[in-house]
Amino acid sequence: MFPSIPILLSGERFYAKYRITAHEAEAFAAAKEICLEQTVELPDSMVLQGDLREKIVGKIESFEAIEPERTSFLTQISYSIESTGFELVQFLNVLFGNTSMKAGVRLEEFSLPDSLLQHFTGPKYGQQGLRDRLGIARGAILGTAIKPHGFPPKLLAESAHKFALGGIDVIKDDHGLADQSFAPFRERVERCAEAVYTANQQTGRKSIYVPNITGPSDSFLDRALYAIKVGAGGLEVAPGLAGWDSLRMLAEDQRIQVPVFFHPTLLGTYTISKNEGIALGAIFGQIPRLAGADVVIYTHFGGRFPTTAEDCLELKQKLSAPMGRLKSALPMPGGGMTLERIPELINFYGEDVILLVSGGLYGLGPNLIENCSLFRRTVDEVRAANPPGFDNSGLDI
Repeated sequence: MFPSIPILLSGERFYAKYRITAHEAEAFAAAKEICLEQTVELPDSMVLQGDLREKIVGKIESFEAIEPERTSFLTQISYSIESTGFELVQFLNVLFGNTSMKAGVRLEEFSLPDSLLQHFTGPKYGQQGLRDRLGIARGAILGTAIKPHGFPPKLLAESAHKFALGGIDVIKDDHGLADQSFAPFRERVERCAEAVYTANQQTGRKSIYVPNITGPSDSFLDRALYAIKVGAGGLEVAPGLAGWDSLRMLAEDQRIQVPVFFHPTLLGTYTISKNEGIALGAIFGQIPRLAGADVVIYTHFGGRFPTTAEDCLELKQKLSAPMGRLKSALPMPGGGMTLERIPELINFYGEDVILLVSGGLYGLGPNLIENCSLFRRTVDEVRAANPPGFDNSGLDI
């Protein structure tokens, strides 16, 4: 048995919503279990009355059915802000840690008071900061990925050069490019950065090269700093591989004066089920933004991944909704997008989006420069057909 001791806390709490799939009595019992599992990790019978129960254990703030059959329930649970240690890693642990291994529980979203949000810097540049760097005041931003995995640095750099000449704004590594023998990290990054810089000198544009720096912890920062040194205009990191705190570390490091791009690889398994895992808006919207991502890459619906329109709309909203002093992040939907879908994509996202088309550009023919020019003309035509500030909030799908 644990003694009852006084615990001094501010009294402020943050809130998380969970979807629980079960019959009502079982669902309510599961909600009570979340309160314990995410904090004291003890049976209820071992938690005495007093500050431990009243201040530390999670509290059920609401519990309601969300389906007529009453087999799915939404519960909101609050936790003390001090339980997070005011650190990203421990915040995520309290938010969903052990409960992520439970069947029938899905994290839907969370809300944080300013007293907790002030401990996170969020995106360093955000939507407006990235636009300023690219010299693009308004309109959709064009993005692509350098492929394929297996090519040497020389050929990858040639593609990067052609992309920039053709008018692509954001030219990022495919996430499968790391530090392989056929394309060593340093050589690849230096060649591609130089290729984009050379193209900019020819076109007068401000296209940026965004290398994938995801890798071992002991070389992660070295890769980031080297990439910036040789001219990278942004950095791509996959927290599912490198850890969420790697993203936070880049965003807070004052030596990293370029935007940070989030890649979702290995995290998709959280989003597939409606009964378990984490809702797309939380795991690809709220958490990356809290950690410091300026841009969030993810799979748009209708491509080669099972993302839904509702998921994408929720994610779009979470990336720009008020979140204390944290800046908004830009969505970068991809995953099998083609030029034929550009009008639909702009209709769905409005102007504040980076359109990621990569395989769809290669597939148009051998002339990458002309393919990219067609991409730009297509976007310009859609923009010309709509008034300034056009955005239908993604409702017309």
